[in-house]
Amino acid sequence: MNPKLSIIILNWNSKNDLDKCMASICKNTKLKEKEIIVIDNYSDDSSVEFIKNNYPNVVLIKNKKNRGVGPARNQGMKIAKGEFILILDVDTEVKFHAIDNLIKMIENNPRIGLSGAKLIYPDGKLQYSCREFPNILSKFIFRRLPIKLFSEFLRKEEYRDWDHNSPKYVGYVIGACQLIRKKAMESVGLYDERIFYGPEDVDYCLRMWQKGWMVLYDPSAVIIHKEARITNGFLSQIKNYIFWKHIEGLIIYFLKHKYLFNPPKINKE
Repeated sequence: MNPKLSIIILNWNSKNDLDKCMASICKNTKLKEKEIIVIDNYSDDSSVEFIKNNYPNVVLIKNKKNRGVGPARNQGMKIAKGEFILILDVDTEVKFHAIDNLIKMIENNPRIGLSGAKLIYPDGKLQYSCREFPNILSKFIFRRLPIKLFSEFLRKEEYRDWDHNSPKYVGYVIGACQLIRKKAMESVGLYDERIFYGPEDVDYCLRMWQKGWMVLYDPSAVIIHKEARITNGFLSQIKNYIFWKHIEGLIIYFLKHKYLFNPPKINKE
C-alpha cells in the first residue's frame, strides 16, 4: 500500500540542519503513512553517514555531483509514491501538526494543486513566503541592490499589507515548503531542470495556475525556516558562483514565460 505522503528533502553539506529537520518531522507529525526521501547533492560533510546511521528507513539518493535544486528535487518526485508530495528545505523545522494541517486543507479542496505553509524565522518573525509573480525589476533590481527605498516597491508583490494569519490563494509560495498533489504534478510535470538554482518554485506555481490548479497559502501550518542567504552584501554576491546560477535561472524564467514587466494573469476565483 502506497503512503499518503512523500517528503523530499534536498541536502548539500547541511548535516546539522538535516538533523533538526528530520527530528522535527518525526516529533511533530501525526501522520504515519509517509515516506521520506533525502537527495544528497554530493556533500563532503557527514550528512550521508548521518542518515544511514540514524534513519535507515529513509530513501537516500547520493548524487555524484551537485545537480542543483530543480534536477535533484525531480529525482525524488520521480520515485515518490505518496498521494501528496512535500518539498521541504533542509533548513526548516516543522512545528506541531504543520504537515498534518497542510494535508487536511488540500484534501478538503480538490482544486488546490499546491500549497505552502506559513514560514517564520527562528526568532518568530514572519517571512513573506507567498507572493504575486515577479517582474524583471523586482528580481534584478529591488531585491539585489542595498537600497532600503526599493523595499517599498515589494509591498504589493509580497502581500506585506495583508494579514498572514488567514488562508489565501496566491501567485506562488517559495520552494522551502511546497505541498504538491500528485495528480496535479502528473498534469503539470516536474521542475524545470534548466534552472539550477533560483526561480524554479515561481515557475512551478505559474505552471500550476496555467493548468487550472490553484495555489494556496495555508497559515494553519507553521514551519521555521532559516532562509540562509548565499552571501551578505552585493559585492560578495557577484563573486559567488551560485549567484550567477540564480541570474541564469531568472533569465530562463522570463524568456520562458515571455514577459518582463507585466506577469501573466491568473484566475483566483
